[in-house]
Amino acid sequence: MRKLSDELLLDSYYKACQLKLNSEFIRLIEMEIHRRSLTHRIKVSS
Repeated sequence: MRKLSDELLLDSYYKACQLKLNSEFIRLIEMEIHRRSLTHRIKVSS
């Protein structure tokens, strides 16, 4: 995941959530987002 650009990482996160992929996979993406300090860029859906 380290080779993904920030934008691609975030896009992957949104797509994984949309497709309801494995929660462990989504958690790994979330951990990488947090590691890169990108949590402020995640849109909260209501």
